[in-house]
Parts: sequence; structure tokens; C-alpha cells
Amino acid sequence: MARIGVDVGGTNTDLVLECGKGVFYHKVPTTLRNQSIGVVEGVMALCAKAGIEASDVETIVHGTTTATNITIENNGSECGMLTTEGFRDILHIGRHKRPFNFSLHFEVPWQSHPLVKRRNRIAISERITPPTGDIAVPLDEDAVRAACATFRRRGIDSVVIGFMFAFLNDAHERRAREIVLEEMPDAYVTLSSEVANVMREYERFSTAAMNCYVGPKTAFYLNDLESRLRNAGVTSKLRIMQSNGGVSTVDACARRPIRILMSGPAGGVIGGASEGEMTGVANVITVDIGGTSADISTIPDGTVKIMNPRDTYVGGHPVLTPMIDLVTIGAGGGSVAYVDEAGGFNVGPRSAGSEPGPACYGRGGVEPTVTDAQVVLGRLDPDMALGGDLALDADLARKAVETVAKSLGVSTIDAALGIIRVINNNMALAIRSNSVARGLDPRDFSIMPFGGAGPLHGVALAEAVSAKDVIIPVAPGITAAVGLLKTDLRYEHTEAVIVEIGASGEAELGRINAACALLRERAKAELDADGIAEAEQRIEIVAECRYRGQGFELRAAMPEGAVTAENKGLVAESFHAQHELDYGYAYPEQEVELITLRAIGSASVARIAIPEIAATDGSSTDRALMLVRPTTFDDGRTLETPRYDRRKLFAGDRIEGPAILVQHDSNTLVPPGYGAEVLAHGNIRIRPLGIA
Repeated sequence: MARIGVDVGGTNTDLVLECGKGVFYHKVPTTLRNQSIGVVEGVMALCAKAGIEASDVETIVHGTTTATNITIENNGSECGMLTTEGFRDILHIGRHKRPFNFSLHFEVPWQSHPLVKRRNRIAISERITPPTGDIAVPLDEDAVRAACATFRRRGIDSVVIGFMFAFLNDAHERRAREIVLEEMPDAYVTLSSEVANVMREYERFSTAAMNCYVGPKTAFYLNDLESRLRNAGVTSKLRIMQSNGGVSTVDACARRPIRILMSGPAGGVIGGASEGEMTGVANVITVDIGGTSADISTIPDGTVKIMNPRDTYVGGHPVLTPMIDLVTIGAGGGSVAYVDEAGGFNVGPRSAGSEPGPACYGRGGVEPTVTDAQVVLGRLDPDMALGGDLALDADLARKAVETVAKSLGVSTIDAALGIIRVINNNMALAIRSNSVARGLDPRDFSIMPFGGAGPLHGVALAEAVSAKDVIIPVAPGITAAVGLLKTDLRYEHTEAVIVEIGASGEAELGRINAACALLRERAKAELDADGIAEAEQRIEIVAECRYRGQGFELRAAMPEGAVTAENKGLVAESFHAQHELDYGYAYPEQEVELITLRAIGSASVARIAIPEIAATDGSSTDRALMLVRPTTFDDGRTLETPRYDRRKLFAGDRIEGPAILVQHDSNTLVPPGYGAEVLAHGNIRIRPLGIA
């Protein structure tokens, strides 16, 4: 059995293959015009590298940034929307949140880049009444057909249907979809009650609109990739990483692409958590630094955190879908350094990407980037990048960095150091926002840098946030792809059930149990469709609750089996405990209100096994020495620095800085005063010399 994990980034596409012959890694440039081209080329090259046939691959798990990039670049589909009369402008009004409270000059994304233009939002006469969901005003079907005629004239084929209180009764939304598909058979249609069947109309409408905005292009990409793989002789199952850390099918993700808005970064967090488990480190801060961005996540006690729904924004728009808790900033190897009009020195968030890429790539890029700075400082050897597969031009890198050096009136070396310091500081601030700001002390955590650029920044980031040490994964440049082969199938469904738990009687408990049964059926149907045997299926129901009158909910555990008058108090107790954990206090005497029930259906899959490497035989690490070259470190010193081939290091070997550990997918910088210890699986721990 062979399995492949493929993670597509803004600059490179990373691949890992596990088969009977072992574990193989590969990296190719991302084909931005159509990512599927690079994926297929990488899969075929990796199979050749492992000496297997493409038809031998049973499963491919894919992490993609397609949906994410659509939101960043604001180039989604032109959408139409059907909504309830009187609520046409919900998507524009939002919640009156000001991103910068005291600024007169700021941009509101949901107004400056609306998912559905106002002219394409058409109000329909209909009304469902709360709290029962009874129909007060029937759906005006003629108005729906007239709206479809308008959409056809405007060339719109992506339609959002979001009616008030559809989470209590979705009959009008379902009927409207039937009419839309009669009038526009090829339309991509999203119902708010299917993608976010919860209260809060703005967030529900925004989620549905985002699904339609990214849906057609994302569905085309996923189906095109599957077709290209088949044409190349790859008959494996294709699975897609979701934002919640689970994987799903192409069909499910094509219908609900909001599930994969954070698909790419999620694989890195899962991979980082797994590397921490391998090294026996429970508290890890992952820093995935690629060519375009840095994705940062804090993993306390080995637990990958899921964001609170109130914090799940993508491209400035609220999206009610489960996402791994992470922070993404524009800080990568391709981040461009520049001096702004006011004379300020900036690095990122704009990136050179892979086309044209950093100046040193020789593809036409002329602006200085972080990668160019690393070349100037001697931390990246032009003849050894990607094992020699990527030739870098040191002269072009120096010329690019000289442009900012002249603007700042400093030497080229100082300008390069400045680029590195600024980008490191940007990432350190993001690390604090995901740790200190959440009540977690970085001094109790290990920094785990990965991605192609990560290990060059690891020690500097650990110093900046006072982390206890640095853990470098086995294949840092491929860690996100490895994470794809360490995750389970996972599906989630929600149902709105608004009930005061303490005051609930037989009728309310009946509603809760009926909703639980419905959710179990939905989750089971998806697992059945994926071919998962019933004995291997796991379905968990969680309650999303709040104190009566609160604005947002927290998750609470549900009792086993049916909810009864005898065990309903367990839900409230769980909520009180979670509130105490998250906020430091609770009100056990206050009424707890159930708002939403969520079903989480999952199934375990075989996980990639990283083999241990040979233990040291006591011989000198000179066996791994490649060459010695001058390298400039953060303190400004330029030292003769040995390069070691990481593949020739054994478990238990120790390397004292200054040193650079070289491998195909990434380089690891060990500054003077630090030592690197090789661990059992080939992971590396870096910490100050003299610390046992």
C-alpha cells in the first residue's frame, strides 16, 4: 500500500510518499496558473523516485490553498443572493464592528469587497417566525423565478439563498433551490441552512455567501485535479484536508468549499503536533514558514485547538466553520523588503511568490526578499539549494538587497540583517498573540519551525519569545505534507436547538433528542458514503451553550445516550467547567442556554510511520561535514561555518554552533553558543550550550 501527502503552498508544492520501500520526500515549484499541474508532476516524480508505479498509490491526501487564495485575491465568482424582504443589506451592515475604533481611515472588508454586490441581492417575500419556525408569509415563488431571470441576464451562475430564521425551518430555502435549479440547471447553489444551520443571520448569510464565492473555482480545481490524476494513471482515492484538521472527499469539499478555507495550514499544525509526540514534547508552538506566509499555532499538552466560531474570519468575512486555531501573517521566504514613502523599513506582507520569486531565483524578480537576505548572509548556499536542484544567483540577491541598503544608508550586510530582524520580529509578535494573549507562557513551550524557510529562523524566534528550546522536524520543508498522512476523516453538522437546560421539560428534551438523532444520521451518511465500516465510525455530539443573555457560546459535553431529566444537568456542569477554563470564572447558579448541537463524525485511518534512524557509533560527526564557508549571524559576526549533511548524522550526535545542517528540503541554522542534538527519529533539538 502506498499513500501520498501533497501540500500546495504559494511558492512550492511539498510531497511525501509512504510505501513498503520506506518514506520518500519531494518538493517542486507551485504552478500558479493551475496548481493541479504541479501536483500531478510532483506525484509522478515522487513515484519514480520511490521506484513504484503510479497505480500502486492507494490514497492521496491533499492540502490546498485554492479557496484561501480566492479570498485573499478577491477574485471569486460573481454571486446572486435571494433573501428575505427587509434584510437585503445584512451583508453590508454586518455587526457595526470597527476594525480600528479610533481611526477615521480604515477599510471594512465586507463593504469594500462584498461577497455579493448589492445590485445582485434580491429580496423575496417570505417569513418564518421564531421560536417555533412556523410559516407566517409563504414563499413568493414567482419572485424567485423573476430573480433567476435577472441573474441569467447578468451572467450569474452562483446563487446564495439565505432567509431569516431558516435555521428553525428550512422549507422556504429548499423550495427556492428547487426553483433556481429549474430555471438555472447549471447554477452553483448554497443554502444558509445547509452550511451554517445556526442563529445569527449575518454570520449565517456570510458563510453561505463565502461558499458560493469560492465554490465554482474550488470545485473546478478539485475535479480538474482528480481528472488529471486519472489521466496520468493514478487511480487512488483523493482526499482533501479540511480546516478542522480532518480529511474529506472531493465531492463533499466541492459542495462545501468553506470546509477547506484553511486546508493548507491545517496540515502543518497536525504534522507539528505529531512531531512533538515523536520527540516527547507536549507543549509546542508551530511556525510554518513557507515562501509566502507564516502560519503559527500553539499546541498545549499535545492538543490541537479549534477556534471559537466568533473568531473564524477569512479575508475579513465571518465564516462559521470549524478551523484549527492558528495565526497567518505575510512572512515567508518571498516576503518583499521595501522602504515606504515615509521612510519606514518594511518586510512583507507582499510576496514575490514562486513566479517571478526572489531575485536570486533568476526568474525576473528584482525586489529584495527574505530569501535574498539569507543568501547575502551566507545562510543559503547558491549551489546547494534543494540539494542543488534550485540554482540561486548570489549576485542578483546582493544587487536586490543593495537597493534597500542605499535607501537606508547602510551596508548591504546590515540591510540583509535588518530584513531578517524585521521579519523575525513580525513573527514573534504573532507568536505572542497566539500564546501570551491566550494565557499561555512561551517559556513552557518548544518552538517548532518548519516549512522551507522555518529552520533558518528557529533559534532567533525562540530567543525573541523566551521559548525553552527549538525542535526541528525530520523533514522540515515537507512537514505539512507529512501531517496530511497523520489525520483522520472528519465531518461536522449542526442543528439549532434553543433551550434553557435547567427549565427544560419533556417537550424540550424531546426536541434535543430528535435533533441529536438527525445529526447522527447526517454524519453516518457521510461516513457510509466514504466506505467506512460501521464498527470504525465514531460520532460525537457536543452542545454549544452560553449563559442566558450572553453573546457567544462555548462547547460542552453531552451525556451518553438520550438526554433525560436526570442527566441534563451534566451539560450545564460541563459548560461551567469550560467557562472556568477559558475565562477563569464561572456562574454555577446561572441558567445555561443550549443554542446549537454539533455532530462530529470521524474515522481513524492508517498513519504514516517515521522510522527511527541508526544510533551513533561514537565516531566523529566529521563524517557528515561537507564544506566550510563564511556566514553572518544575527549579532553581526561573520564566522567560518561548517555545513553538515543531515542525512549522515546519527541519533545521539551533537553539533556545536556555528553550523548549518543541510538537507534537500530545508537548511537549519545553529548559531554560535548553541548546540544541536539529533533525536531518535532524526528530529533535532537546539538549545544553548551548557544546558543538559
